[in-house]
Amino acid sequence: MVIRIALLLLLMCGFARAETLRLVVPDVHPVVGEMVPVIVRGEYTRRIALETLTFPDSDAYDWMQLAKDQWRDERVDGRAVKVFERRIALFPRRAGQLTIGPLTHRLTVAAAGGGREVLDVQAEPLTIQVTPFPAQGSPLAASFLEVEDDLSTQPGKLRDGETLVRRVTLRAGGTLPHLLPARPVIRQPWLISFTAPEVRKMKPTPYGPETTVVWEWHLRPKTGEPGVLPAIEIPWFDTSTRQMGEAEIPAIPFGYASFAGNRAGVDRLPPAQTTAAFGMLGAGLLTGLLFGFAGASRRRGTALLQILKRWSPIDPTRRELRTAARGQDLMALRSAAERYLARRRALDLPEPEDATVELDKVLYAKPSDPASFDSDRFRRALLSRKRAKAKSRP
Repeated sequence: MVIRIALLLLLMCGFARAETLRLVVPDVHPVVGEMVPVIVRGEYTRRIALETLTFPDSDAYDWMQLAKDQWRDERVDGRAVKVFERRIALFPRRAGQLTIGPLTHRLTVAAAGGGREVLDVQAEPLTIQVTPFPAQGSPLAASFLEVEDDLSTQPGKLRDGETLVRRVTLRAGGTLPHLLPARPVIRQPWLISFTAPEVRKMKPTPYGPETTVVWEWHLRPKTGEPGVLPAIEIPWFDTSTRQMGEAEIPAIPFGYASFAGNRAGVDRLPPAQTTAAFGMLGAGLLTGLLFGFAGASRRRGTALLQILKRWSPIDPTRRELRTAARGQDLMALRSAAERYLARRRALDLPEPEDATVELDKVLYAKPSDPASFDSDRFRRALLSRKRAKAKSRP
């Protein structure tokens, strides 16, 4: 009789031990905002008809369920049990000790004498230590963080009146949408900026939530002057390396292409426009001075014209020299050189010494090899000699 009672007590204790519920957390010291994976695990031997489990809310953490509840058969300590698992992602809101639980799993089970009965199985509370976030500002802890910057066109070469659409997408693993940073402010004195509604969405996975946020700006310069939109740094804690990192929205040049073209034109005109400008300037000066000295004598007028020609940047004989040198016609080159020197003599400008000696040797000396003569080098040397020591006219 005593043995039967002892066996009955052992059997009852076995049933009591079999219906268990506990919280399983990895051995980590999370920072504020870091995902903590929690598994609610139950091991049951009774036949279960209905069950209810509610994870407790708290102002100390955010949480979400990652997947559907799992039920499966296992052998634990040699006994066949029904295993229940619920996967939770928990996100601490502040540093210090964090207590999770207790939890109660309410089961409706088959009674020994037939019918059903309610059985509450409780998990004891669990405490973990949360460390402060290792940087200032809003805590962002993630297993990965990606930045994608899409531009509707080249930002530094906008057409006049064109608007740039800039769309920045952040993708993060192991964090919630509200834990990603707020939309950055893009503001410059020379910039007109409009924002589209922000998009935040999340996709649960067995390894944690994957969160996406999309920011969109419509940007246009107030003036044509080009500028630069500076880079935007996003600090975050990498839960894989346990170190702080920085994601970057890159800097971009910004402005109208026409303004850059106008600036290039102001800095340096093309040669044809430069020649035309000097010609118009010379003609204007000549006309003004002629009217100003209309009452002067013929001799003074001739002297004045000579002075104006001397100052004028337009020298047709230089162009003739260039044309003759390109044509490789040595006789034409000699004639062009003579006209160039004659003009300098007429304007009482310095005349280079022995300016055509080298060319004359090729043309008139015997024997000679005209093909070996470098016409372009002769032209450049002749034009550069005007600054060298020159002989005076008799």
